Amino acid sequence: MNLTISGHHLEVTPALRTYVTTKLDRITRHFDQVVDVKVLLTVEKQKEKEKRQRAECNIHVKGSDLFAESSHEDLYAAVDELVDKLDRQVVRHKSKVQEHKHDTAKRLM
Repeated sequence: MNLTISGHHLEVTPALRTYVTTKLDRITRHFDQVVDVKVLLTVEKQKEKEKRQRAECNIHVKGSDLFAESSHEDLYAAVDELVDKLDRQVVRHKSKVQEHKHDTAKRLM
């Protein structure tokens, strides 16, 4: 899994990097066919004070791409919400991939 963490208007500290990687381990625990993960952490200066911290993530899994974003006044809380959204999407994608039920055609006699 390739992991890219970048910051826009903020410096990505080692503590923030380890926090994001430990949270994203939850996604790889549910679905191991994750190819590429790109996380963008931003601080928006023009917005109101309560939803300035923003986290976005693109996940390329086998078969499709998943995207989620989250805004909060605390960056760690934004990352938590982001991982929750991504976790739901990954579980839904996994269930779609694993469903191989096909109705059998009834034979005419």
